[in-house]
Amino acid sequence: MSPELPVFETVVRSGFSLAVLVAILVWQWRAPCRELHASPWMRWLSNLGMGALNRILLQLLPLTWAAVVVADWTGGGLLKQVGAPLWLAILLSLIVLDFAIYLQHRLFHAVPWLWCLHRVHHSDTDFDVTTGVRFHPLEAMVSMLIKLVVVVVLGTPVIAIVIFEVMLNAMSLFNHGNVQLPGALDATLRRVIVTPDMHRVHHSIHHQEQQHNFGFNLSWWDRWLGTYQDQPVDGHRGMLIGVDQFRADDERRLYRLLSQPFR
Repeated sequence: MSPELPVFETVVRSGFSLAVLVAILVWQWRAPCRELHASPWMRWLSNLGMGALNRILLQLLPLTWAAVVVADWTGGGLLKQVGAPLWLAILLSLIVLDFAIYLQHRLFHAVPWLWCLHRVHHSDTDFDVTTGVRFHPLEAMVSMLIKLVVVVVLGTPVIAIVIFEVMLNAMSLFNHGNVQLPGALDATLRRVIVTPDMHRVHHSIHHQEQQHNFGFNLSWWDRWLGTYQDQPVDGHRGMLIGVDQFRADDERRLYRLLSQPFR
């Protein structure tokens, strides 16, 4: 693996993510789906600060690239063992990695100590593009370790890793946007990908709705595995977002988000 690749991936992912973030900030400012209940400044500062902290942490611990090296040491993984052509290896890697993220998401809701980490993401009392980077650093590290295992077992091509990481970051920003697509377009898109309306259901304050719509990129997994819910019971404009225990204004501060899993 060329030593320039991790730097290239970071530049591409960061640049593309920043462009998507700005575009959706403008979109939700011009045509918001819901009225935001909390003052955005503290939320945005804390959410974006959490995203920046994760970016720095994962840059210091380049686990994905370590997985590529390990895969080479162990024979290159399943895709190389069966001699899959590059185009097929990339396609299969993107699909399998996305399925792994879906399963990981369900795991974070099912295992209590993992839920304590993931709850930081769900405790945002509003739902907008900045929620898409609001993940506790420990959750980000666990997620990266899970992807490491998948990369090693598959022998994921480096280009597939770059594509998937860029796509995952961009889609997380998109499907957390406080925007609403026209009904027909939303219905068409969510046959394949997760839309903001589809993912917003998952952020409902109702526990049962939190157990639906786990996908980040492809909507297939929710549809095929019985975790798909079309609309929130209370409607998109009337539904409450968040977690009951963490609705106080003080809970929006960055240090409170970082300490939340241990309280």
